[in-house]
Order: sequence, then structure tokens, then C-alpha cells
Amino acid sequence: MENNENTNIEVEKELTQEELSELLQIRRDKLKLLQDAGKDPFQIVKYDQQYYSTDILGNFEELEDKTVSIAGRMMSKRIMGKASFAHLLDYKGGIQIYVRRDDIGEENYAEFKTMDIGDILGVTGKVFKTRTGEISIHCETVTLLSKSLRPLPEKFHGLKDPELRYRQRFVDLIVNHEVRETFIKRSKIVAEIRNILNNKGFIEVETPVLNTSASGASARPFITHHNTLDLDMYMRIATEIHLKECIVGGLERVYEIGRLFRNEGMDATHNPEFTTIEIYQSYTDYVGMMELAEELISKCCQLVNGTTKITYQGSEIDLTPPFARISMNDAVKQYTGVDFLAFETDEEACEAAKKLGIDLEGKKETKGKVLTLAFDEFVEDKLIQPTFVTDYPVEISPLSKRRADAPHLTERFELFIAGHEYANAFSELNDPIDQRKRFVQQAMERAKGDDEAMMIDEDFCLALEYGMPPTGGIGIGIDRLVMLLTDSATIRDVLLFPTMKPLD
Repeated sequence: MENNENTNIEVEKELTQEELSELLQIRRDKLKLLQDAGKDPFQIVKYDQQYYSTDILGNFEELEDKTVSIAGRMMSKRIMGKASFAHLLDYKGGIQIYVRRDDIGEENYAEFKTMDIGDILGVTGKVFKTRTGEISIHCETVTLLSKSLRPLPEKFHGLKDPELRYRQRFVDLIVNHEVRETFIKRSKIVAEIRNILNNKGFIEVETPVLNTSASGASARPFITHHNTLDLDMYMRIATEIHLKECIVGGLERVYEIGRLFRNEGMDATHNPEFTTIEIYQSYTDYVGMMELAEELISKCCQLVNGTTKITYQGSEIDLTPPFARISMNDAVKQYTGVDFLAFETDEEACEAAKKLGIDLEGKKETKGKVLTLAFDEFVEDKLIQPTFVTDYPVEISPLSKRRADAPHLTERFELFIAGHEYANAFSELNDPIDQRKRFVQQAMERAKGDDEAMMIDEDFCLALEYGMPPTGGIGIGIDRLVMLLTDSATIRDVLLFPTMKPLD
């Protein structure tokens, strides 16, 4: 509702530009009157906020008839002559306030009647229940702490347009309670991950965002330029290389939660900048990382949902450990009937792929790459329940240790849930000679036009020559995990400020 010359106006339709301009001017005129009267709300620097709404609602018996002080944004107002009801929204929820002329004084009541929906108020008063049983605050003072110069979206439809919601997240957070809850849960999830790891003896470290080479993952980097050094630099696509250098240096358990940047397309699960956690632990392997992933995901789910059994976009998912485990080749055989690793030659594997309808774009691929293409095409979206897919081909795993009994495969897994990847883990490659060979192979692929292939990282090769202990490492996408645990359909719903194309 909107207050115009002390008369309540219910805004139940989309405002025209002319109507909006009029309302904006009315609010500025009200601010000017306050400032001329020496009551500029923007000059107030602090307020004694003693309680949140939920503190009062949850402890009514203890606080009944006691004076409390709260602050929040006015979301509705109903004026009934000499008394009014309003609803305040604070960080934790909302509560009704009751304002009566005889209690706060005629002048103050007249000022209250001119306040608008969206204004931020501080109130003190006694806790009571209305005749209808609603816990409320009977106001003794009402203070305008900040003037809202723009009307909130009309109350019946709110802010629903996704594009507008993402561009104006500040309004989205005000009017859509479930959006606020999502980001509160996100914070709790990140805090719980830190808590679990810190209790296990891990330390959190920070590594560079700007690098002289793009390594640690297969992705197209963003390129920038350092003017003083006159040097092109790459925004990090992974934190892996530096974290493993910490392992070389004797920091046996390290992790980093941070932003990565990849110059790739945007869709429901991809944003050019996103948050991951990478974790490295000496003297364990990828099986140890499986157990760690199960613990982190199940405990975070329990924390924010009260259970490890959830519904994500209509699918019932059980995140109770242990998760299913299957090799990539067995998964592909299950869904296509083809055993790609049984072929004698790469040519035979390519022919089998073509029969399945896989477009190789005229390229001569290895068995390992063809197996991966078949997995992406026929398996990934079928893995609804949490599943560790293991035994990745060495061609697509340049940083993973080979399996001793099958050197064409690696000790690597990816975790899939609801048809998407949530984690990637290795028994980390610590052979500096093998690592250099794989970097060289990646550089050759890059020279052929694969701009997602890794570059040779000389510093990392040097570090490995000093000796890295057997190590397990894992990367988990924080954004996707939050999507899963909050039943959010798109990554934009869990990023406070997703990347958006400018309107102009």
C-alpha cells in the first residue's frame, strides 16, 4: 500500500511510468519536509536494536508486557483513525506493530501516518497479543531511521520477473522471503563445511587469483593485462596447482573456498564466476576423498533441511552415506551395451561411437575420449541418486595418478547427483616426469586448437621435483551444492549477484 497525503492507497496493479514518477516525487517531497523540520532520517547514525522479531515470537510468555526495541522495514500499514497496525520485516522475520495516537502523541502519530511502505523504522513498546491472538508490539515510540524513496513492487504479485529479480537482488531479498532463506542457508552450508574441515585439522589458505598460466583444469580462461609488468595474466580457473604446492611445502591438510573464473557459456548450472572448495590431504587417496565428500554433503543437508532425504526439482534424493560407486566404462555399458575399453584399436571405438550417433566432428579420437563422450551423451543425466563415477581415462585426467593395474585409467572420480556433476577428485599425480609429459600432451592439444587444454606450469613441475607425498584431492562446487540443498532450479538463484548482460 502507498500513503499519499495521509490517505492509504492500495497499489494492486503495475504502475505506469507516469504514476511511478508521481510517487517518486511524493516521497522526495516528504523527505524534504522532514529535512526542513530538522528531522532528516539520514542523519541518524545508530539505533538500539535489542531484539529480532523471532526472539519476541518465540519467547512471548517471557516477554509479555515487557518493553522491547526492534528495527525493520515497514511492509504494510493499515490506518484506522486514531490507531494503526503495521508489519515490520527484520533480518529474521516479521512482526506486527500497533501504533496509537494517545500513546505516541498527536504530532508523532501524524508523522507516522505519512510514513511509506518500505521505510525503515525503529520502534519500542510492550509485547502483547491482539484480540485475534497475534503477537504484536504496542508502540511507545516510532522512529524513522531511513526513508525509502522508491515504492516496493505491488504486494499481490511482488517481484516475479527472473531477469529483474537477478538485476535488482536488493529488492528481491526484501519482498521474497524464500530468496532470503536461500542465501541464509548458503551461508550456513559454507560455515558447516569450514567447521567440519577445521575440526579435522585442515587449514584454510588463500592462493592467487591472477596467474601467469591457466592450469589446474580444462577450461577457457579470462585474460587480463598487468600494466606495470606489461604482462598478460589469467584469472584462475582452479586453485589446484597452488594448493598442491602447499602440500609439497609440508602443509599436509589444506583447503580454499574461493571464486573461479571461466570464460564459458551460461546456463542453469554455469556462471562465468563461481565458488568452489578444493581440499587436499596428504597420505590418503581418492577413496578417502569419497568418504570426505559423503560426510560434507550429508551433514550440510542435515543442517539446513533436518534430514538427508530431500526433493530436488521433483526427484526424491537420498544423501545418506554411503553413495553408489560405478566405473565410467561399466556405466556406459549399462546404458549403451558397448564396452569401449574392450576394443583393440581407437578406430574400432570411433566406429562404435558413430553407430550410437555420437558426432566426432571428423576427429580421430582415442578410446578414452570416445568413452567420455559416450558417458556425457548417454549416462550423466540418468544419475539421479548420488553416484561416484570412477576410473576416468588418463587422456582427460592430466593431474590424476594412474591405476597401477590399469595404467590407461586413473584413480579419479566425479560425483553425480540429479544428473549433474558436484565433485571431482583424484589420487593426485606426484610423479614429476609423468606430470611434465601430460602437460606437454595438453600443450599439443592446445596448439591444435583446444583452447580449454591446460598450459605447462613450470613452477608446479619444479615443485613436484622436490617431492609431494601421496595425496588425495577434491573440488566441490559450492553453488551447485547450494542449488541441490535448497531445491533451486538455476545457479542464478543461489548467486547473490549473477553475471548479467547490461541492458544498454
